[in-house]
Amino acid sequence: MSFPPARQSAPGPGRSTAWRAATAGALVLPLVLLALETGSSAQARTREPVKAGSGVTAKAVAQGTKAVAQGTRAPLEATVSEGQVKEVGPGGVITYPSVTSCLTVTVRLRGGGLVGAHASLFQVPGELRSDEILPALKVLVGGRQVTAIEVKGAVGAWHPSYFTKAIESYGEGEQVPVPTGQDLDGIAHAVADGLGRTRRIVTVQDVPDGDQIVR
Repeated sequence: MSFPPARQSAPGPGRSTAWRAATAGALVLPLVLLALETGSSAQARTREPVKAGSGVTAKAVAQGTKAVAQGTRAPLEATVSEGQVKEVGPGGVITYPSVTSCLTVTVRLRGGGLVGAHASLFQVPGELRSDEILPALKVLVGGRQVTAIEVKGAVGAWHPSYFTKAIESYGEGEQVPVPTGQDLDGIAHAVADGLGRTRRIVTVQDVPDGDQIVR
């Protein structure tokens, strides 16, 4: 049995943020229960989280870092879908489509560039899992100076631990943490720790459903 993707149709513009947070929270519990019920089969399909500088996914991200080091210009536009990490150059624009049960993490580089990651609650086939997002993002940012880190999306649907242990990685009998509210500070600390940056430059914002455009 495979986990359902995180993509969903966003509610109409008249829906409130509170409605969206409640709906996202309601989505988490039944899917978490599904994860518990299918623990053994899900565990068989999972792979170890990507560590900085190792693994197939991290290697691919590192190639982007190497290109930057060699002076290759990053594009000025990028669409970062669920489970992806990409970069745009100074003055560029990142579009995160269909941010419903997801969180986006945008790293602002000194000099104007952006490095963005789209963390999905459940893994999209072929893309990064939630516990692989921050290591991959850290690899792509490398040792460059960072001025700010912005986290936006369905804050109420996320437990901070999903950044270090994805829902899919829990086996049969293991208890999956379920968010009980909007833990903005907990998420900020998890992102700061995962990227090896100070907490003070991380902001977390609960935003309405739909596409996010960051300049």
